[in-house]
Amino acid sequence: MSFASPQQRQAFIADIPKAELHLHIEGSLEPEMMFALAQRNGIDIPFASVEEVRKAYAFSNLQDFLDIYYQGMNVLRTEQDFYDLTMAYFNRIHTDKAIHAEIFFDPQGHTERGIAFSTAIDGILRAMGDAEAHLGISSKLIMCFLRHLSEADALATLEEATPYLGKISGVGLDSSELGHPPSKFAKVFAKAKALGLKAVAHAGEEGPPDYVWEALDLLKIDRMDHGNRSLEDPRLVERLRNNQMTLTVCPLSNLSLCVVDNLTDHPLKKMLDLGLRATINSDDPSYFGGYLNDNYEATASALNLDKDDIVALAKNSFRGSFLGEETIAQSLRRIDDYVARFDG
Repeated sequence: MSFASPQQRQAFIADIPKAELHLHIEGSLEPEMMFALAQRNGIDIPFASVEEVRKAYAFSNLQDFLDIYYQGMNVLRTEQDFYDLTMAYFNRIHTDKAIHAEIFFDPQGHTERGIAFSTAIDGILRAMGDAEAHLGISSKLIMCFLRHLSEADALATLEEATPYLGKISGVGLDSSELGHPPSKFAKVFAKAKALGLKAVAHAGEEGPPDYVWEALDLLKIDRMDHGNRSLEDPRLVERLRNNQMTLTVCPLSNLSLCVVDNLTDHPLKKMLDLGLRATINSDDPSYFGGYLNDNYEATASALNLDKDDIVALAKNSFRGSFLGEETIAQSLRRIDDYVARFDG
């Protein structure tokens, strides 16, 4: 069903219950917080103003972004820093009517600069608890391995996480995709799966469809992050559709990193039409110009998504989550109730 006006579409998106499944917590570091934490921790940063930081957020590819992403991460030093970062994200998505989030964190990006594993995760976990208690947002934590580092480093990180495995829901794979295929990390993912952790991986963003096949067959992933280039392989599309593999798609990220030249060229609508379980997510919202609803609205406008598309995307965000079956069912009923009220 089409919307009567852009304003009606925007209002519908604004309040529909939704989950976010692809969010790097370090990528929610806003320039204002970067400056505040730098001052609090006595750290020099190579920017003179918030405006100068934002001007630097012009990327031509994934590596351009990663260079400044790791530079910005340097201001995170204390448990309170990680708490403040994470709580700021939850407060922001609360206004977007997100009721669940599954967030990535990159421990190697912190431990390699001398920050203890416990410092980062304790701050994040404390904010997750407060978000559920005070905002009604449930969440799960996914520990990512940096693919530009070695598998030995990833195995050491998994070992370091041992005391926290009861609070970590899964492992992921992120950072520079090209030249670092999923097969490089087959052993650490097998070990993580044996420990009962879920598995996700970035694949098919800049990397070829072969990387998606590897993530499925060698890493045994439970969910696919990005997956855009899967559409180049009809057999792969058929497999993803038949298995109802969730794709955590990040439209504004794809635009910022030049994965697509224009949002009107984005494959999200085609994914839905092909029967793929696509979702909308913000990836690294402070760097890519938008949080969850910004991604929904920009994509819906560019691709002329109708009400059924928006409902499908919101429902997919829960179906693809690592929540229990009853909680997922409750969330889907909550969406149905919202639609009935909106139409009424």
